[in-house]
Amino acid sequence: MNPLSGLRVVALEQAVAAPFCSRQLADMGADVIKIERPDGGDLARGYDGALNGLSAYFAWLNRGKRSIALDVKQDGEVVRRLIARADVFLHNLAPGAVERLGLGYEELSAMHPRLIWCGISGYGPDGPYRDKKAYDMLVQAESGVIGVTGTEENPAKVGISIGDISAGLYAYSSILAALIARERSGRGERIDISMLECLTEWMTPPLYVWQGTGKIPARAGVRHNMIVPYGAYACGDGSVMFAIQSDREWRRFCETFAIVNDARFATNTDRLRNREALEALIEEKFRVLGINEVSRRLEAAGIATGVVNDVPAVAAHPQLAARNRWTRVDSPCGSIAALVPPHNLKDAPSRMGRVPALGEHTQEILKEIGE
Repeated sequence: MNPLSGLRVVALEQAVAAPFCSRQLADMGADVIKIERPDGGDLARGYDGALNGLSAYFAWLNRGKRSIALDVKQDGEVVRRLIARADVFLHNLAPGAVERLGLGYEELSAMHPRLIWCGISGYGPDGPYRDKKAYDMLVQAESGVIGVTGTEENPAKVGISIGDISAGLYAYSSILAALIARERSGRGERIDISMLECLTEWMTPPLYVWQGTGKIPARAGVRHNMIVPYGAYACGDGSVMFAIQSDREWRRFCETFAIVNDARFATNTDRLRNREALEALIEEKFRVLGINEVSRRLEAAGIATGVVNDVPAVAAHPQLAARNRWTRVDSPCGSIAALVPPHNLKDAPSRMGRVPALGEHTQEILKEIGE
């Protein structure tokens, strides 16, 4: 038995945020019924054809779900009958859209008081940005993430859909919390997840720095903008990644590389203030040693290091292989590779289900509700 076996989720979802949430629920055993438009389905199906014609995003976000093709405007009664048998209703339609379909919280909870209703949107169901269209990169910009990412000259977005992912994770954890609360109260819950609020919460350290000092943490490329030294530093034959997390580690680093620990570098605040001089000094030391020797000394001193891997190197990462993190799942385009999700419950391994074809389970699901 998976932890969520017996739980039914009806998901009126597309793209990334809500599908990422519901896939976590499916991995943990929930029966996720994914409602898709008959004319093409979830728009993520058309993002690319990277996996023998299957979209990379869709394959990642939708395994283990059952797909039903419905026109929600014409088949509203079928949708309501599905929700009547569900524990969770999840959607990431634009604010107001589900209400116009008669699927708002007030209406559904009146009929199904144990229902957990979860909506994900860019900016929330009220406020001046309520109706503003929101996509991941746009919310990265609005939340300030792009403002602290990249180099001094060129801001950059994060290379994955961090806004969507953060919203999906908060929706997932909030649904789990609501399920626990329902066991105590017997009542469901309304959950409204805003992508802006999720990313802004993750922006709290830079916000606190600004509120406390009036200074904005600078963009630092592949170096940390609030901790020094931390990041990639040039050697004679490439770059080494390492991180100093305490003044104790800093003193050990100085001993390892024969750096005079003068007052300019005594604390992280000092090192941040004098980072230009310090980082030039570090790279001067590293340049004559090379990657292998620098890495050997860092490891010997117990200082954390890492490698800037490209995508093929990550796919072949020895730690992932050693821990058997790669498996395979079925899909409409044949067997595809899949990473085992990092829930890692000892006695309840994740359920790695098939990626569904559009409407693959329509007749099966309709039969279950007597259609």
